[in-house]
Amino acid sequence: QNLGESILYLWVEKIREVLIEKAQSSDPEPDIKKTSEEVDEDDGDDFLLDYQPIQEDPIKIVNYITSESQEVDEELPSIHHGSPITDRRSTFQAHLAPVVTPRQVKRVLEKLYENKKIASATHNIYAYRIYCEDKQTFLQDCEDDGETAAGGRLLHLMQILNVHNVLVVVSRWYGGILLGPDRFKHINNCARNILVE
Repeated sequence: QNLGESILYLWVEKIREVLIEKAQSSDPEPDIKKTSEEVDEDDGDDFLLDYQPIQEDPIKIVNYITSESQEVDEELPSIHHGSPITDRRSTFQAHLAPVVTPRQVKRVLEKLYENKKIASATHNIYAYRIYCEDKQTFLQDCEDDGETAAGGRLLHLMQILNVHNVLVVVSRWYGGILLGPDRFKHINNCARNILVE
């Protein structure tokens, strides 16, 4: 019916109507995940600045991944905690655990979230890489936890350092002062230090 016309605006309006209608007809969402208080200044995607995806709870995601293979409870790997880095009242601390299955990743995350201080962190960014001998491939994943692109950067660091069978979690407690791109430097420095240790 709109042949030859620019329909982008009409399309966006129709999607908006459908989303509003859906929001009014369904139950209110429980506890939407916190999002980053900062917008990444380096990426130049200005048109995406207001878009904040609804994120699943990291433990629920890992639960979904591991639900198919309900194995016998595996031993909880030892968890190492790195030295905190503080900059302008924001504190960053890395935690590391050797893991060989997604189920161990889930168990380590559950154990970390039992600690009230870690659970109350503004962001708990994590990434893991597990080497599968039989397929000679890597099973890897990451989570931003509201800190846009931080999980991907953490996973990239792990790939560059060629580490495997390890989970790295970086907790950030926001101090009220925006750090800009420096926050990624601190996240990567924390992770690198604990991996070296």
